[in-house]
Amino acid sequence: MPSASTSLAHSLSTFFDAVGKFFSDLAAVHWGLLALGLFFFGANLALRSRAFYAIMRAAYPGVPIQWLRILGAYLAAVGFNNVVPARGGDVIKLFLTRSSIPGSTYPTVASGFFVGSIFDAGVGVLILIFAFSQGVFPKPPDFSKLNSFDISYLAEHFRFTLFLLTVLGLIAVVLFAVLSPKVKAFWQRVRQGFTILKDRRRYLREVVSLQALSWLCRFAAFWFLLEAFGVGASVKNVLLVFAVNQVAGAVPFTPGGAGVQQALLVKVFAHNASTTVVAAYSVGQQIAIAAFTAACGLAAVVFIFRFRSFKEVIFAGRASREAEREAEAEGRLASTPRAEEGPAEGLRARGQPRGRGAGARY
Repeated sequence: MPSASTSLAHSLSTFFDAVGKFFSDLAAVHWGLLALGLFFFGANLALRSRAFYAIMRAAYPGVPIQWLRILGAYLAAVGFNNVVPARGGDVIKLFLTRSSIPGSTYPTVASGFFVGSIFDAGVGVLILIFAFSQGVFPKPPDFSKLNSFDISYLAEHFRFTLFLLTVLGLIAVVLFAVLSPKVKAFWQRVRQGFTILKDRRRYLREVVSLQALSWLCRFAAFWFLLEAFGVGASVKNVLLVFAVNQVAGAVPFTPGGAGVQQALLVKVFAHNASTTVVAAYSVGQQIAIAAFTAACGLAAVVFIFRFRSFKEVIFAGRASREAEREAEAEGRLASTPRAEEGPAEGLRARGQPRGRGAGARY
């Protein structure tokens, strides 16, 4: 059995070989189709952010909320997650959204994210069932044989995986015990994020319908990307890419689950094109999406929220959370930072955002 360091070195070597193949065959990429794919990927994000905007409007009726800022939070999060591992972009999205809604709290915003994931989870399960039924998608026990260190290591060392999950569960229990004196107020804020579910028609009209359209845009995005890199698009192939993304998203040890995506795509499309073509597609698709979303995310951070970098957003988010904890300890709710200003100004300021202000809706 190869050591962890050997497996990691082999995974990295394979990944960078595929990167080299991608850059050596740039002339073979259909740039028009690639641009179409990225356009529809962006449309997918815009629709998803609009659905979350509806969730927050239901949670905070009468509170002025700008969709542009919710969209900016989404773009910043996706852009960060595609270039930095461990899904730190989710923390960025939480902070930027919370700071964009006057009087909002982190538990309510976080529960709103959960509401937005309900429909996606259902679609994801159906996609995985379809993928496993096709005979080309590896079963979970076979993940240990994949040429990707992160997922193969977890699958091969099942006891360690169980231990890790147990530790995470214990940490959750300890945190719940520590927060128990404030549990009632905490759950009140959590339930506030679920408000839109009480109106089924509104939920279907303003959330599910937009999420369904976002999945169609995502379908179109990967259709054009498969064609752009010469793998060949079909309904089956796009759904298999969706399934790969579902698995890769559950293993956030690399930016965008790059290593897992590459290993699974090479396995899944072994009969569609040569290994080098599929490897170049897997890396090229990841690079294109990462570059596109990172550029959009950074633009949102700079021009919408007036930060100079992702690092400043993370710093301001930590300071905001600490300020809210201190305020809760004193029995009052911390006021919302003005995230559209620079981080130092935003943390010092109080009250409503200036300029076009939180009163505008888009």
